[in-house]
Amino acid sequence: MSRIGTIASLIPRLPTVLRTLRHIRSDQARAQIHHMVSGIPAPAQLTESAPQLAVEAVSTNFIGPAPHVKVCVDGEVAEITLLGLCLDIELQATGIAWSTQKHGPLFAYHLHEQTYLRHEALLPEQRAAIITDWIAQHDHGVGWDPHPISLRLLNWGKLLLGDGMIPESTKEAMLGSMADQAETLSQGLEVRLQANHLLSNLLGVVFAGMLFEGSRADVWLERTAFFEAELSAQVHADGAHEERSPMYHSLLLEGLLDLLNLAKVSPRAPSGLAETLRETASRMVAALGFYTAPDGRISLLADSAWGVAADPGALVEYASSLGISFESSRSGIKELEDSGYVRLQQDDFDAIVSTSGPRPAHQPGHAHCDALAFELSVAGERLVTDTGVFEYQAGPRRQLARSTSSHATLVFDGEEQSELWSAHRVGGRAKCEVARAEASGDVWVSTQGWVRDAPLHERCFRVDEGAFEVIDRVIDANVSVVSSLPIAPGWNLTPFEGGMIARKMFEQSGPLVVQIDLPKELDWAIERAPFYPTFHEEVERDVLVGRGQTPLGCVIRFKRIEVS
Repeated sequence: MSRIGTIASLIPRLPTVLRTLRHIRSDQARAQIHHMVSGIPAPAQLTESAPQLAVEAVSTNFIGPAPHVKVCVDGEVAEITLLGLCLDIELQATGIAWSTQKHGPLFAYHLHEQTYLRHEALLPEQRAAIITDWIAQHDHGVGWDPHPISLRLLNWGKLLLGDGMIPESTKEAMLGSMADQAETLSQGLEVRLQANHLLSNLLGVVFAGMLFEGSRADVWLERTAFFEAELSAQVHADGAHEERSPMYHSLLLEGLLDLLNLAKVSPRAPSGLAETLRETASRMVAALGFYTAPDGRISLLADSAWGVAADPGALVEYASSLGISFESSRSGIKELEDSGYVRLQQDDFDAIVSTSGPRPAHQPGHAHCDALAFELSVAGERLVTDTGVFEYQAGPRRQLARSTSSHATLVFDGEEQSELWSAHRVGGRAKCEVARAEASGDVWVSTQGWVRDAPLHERCFRVDEGAFEVIDRVIDANVSVVSSLPIAPGWNLTPFEGGMIARKMFEQSGPLVVQIDLPKELDWAIERAPFYPTFHEEVERDVLVGRGQTPLGCVIRFKRIEVS
């Protein structure tokens, strides 16, 4: 669709568009208008000779590709799996299908980021063949969008700094192409998108500025002040990234650690940069601990899925190898006050509660309708979970993953908490307030949806006397209500008078049994709904759904039952 056609398609949704645009920043608005008129800058072609490396190696090994990246080599064909989708690449052929739209835009971005080149299944000569083909055949197109350039610069840089990962004969061509890429990126920073895109852009440019030496590298390194300012703005004092997604938090943390890894050995590292990175990464690692459930995986809050970023354990180990220390508490109440999450941990119970509406205001593209929702683990096993993410393309699955009903919270009169539209847009937003978070174990939170006359929903979370309780109150309203408790796969639910018994079987230790007392004010049933643990994977699981009129003082209670 042309840019004029895109604008025309938005006219029928003008009120929604205006509710969306009222939150964006002035520099973001100017950049968006410029992009609509001019598009993405054309690839730069520097005329000077290829820059030289300022660094030959790092002292700490980079960590490998994330779990979703898989490579299987069979003769001269490499099967590349990204985000659960596969593409075959002819290793000795020319003209790889770099412009393929077979699996959509997100897959194309990952194809051009080329993280898979660092997979151990590929030989140095095979990596060289893919890189040489990309340089020769893809001189324009999606691979020259700012975001894939940002991450490809890091991936190619890691190859150059790795021991024997790339043949010497390929390095000169790589250096020349990387200079063009860094120049293109420096001129095309995604100010219009802000958030993780802009931070990744700046990280990539500064990485290139420290990796190379020369006049253009000096210009790229001038972006350091912008990068540090953006880092300070996007990573809150509590250590969490502003988009409230454990997945993007993890991805950005790895990027910061990579930059610190290079800054420790580069003679071109700007004064104070390493200290800034070390301090910020320390806070981010602590926040990652907050986001990490007892099973060692991230919580599926906001746009998050397993395996897209490095596992928390790998990131913590990487940070430790770079000399980063951090503090982590494993009991009581912890709060990411700036970012809108509370975690309650006591005895067998471990819950993460969302206490915020969509954030950040100027770019809530990865936010869900999850205000007052929670994830709950019992005795180290996930019991109540978010729904996760299947894809980013607009459609039923994307809408479902972001919807209020896919989270452990309440839906009133069938309305969404916030005004979701397109794949990443939010118009009107829910308003939230944390009323109390005390050492007693009670956390009170309130929210009110975006539609006119939406009821005020208050919810209390409590860990007390070996049980986890959720208390719902709705103020001055008489509306229909749907309460959802999405249950993690692997649990077997059995109704009893007053609630459900949840069982999970283990071959060695026997069953884990949890009694869930449900409020009689609602009619409860076991329904089936999709669960998206990672991109392009759908699993059916049980959801406890209660329906009725406005509940006043309704209590949901989880208690572990010991069995002999």
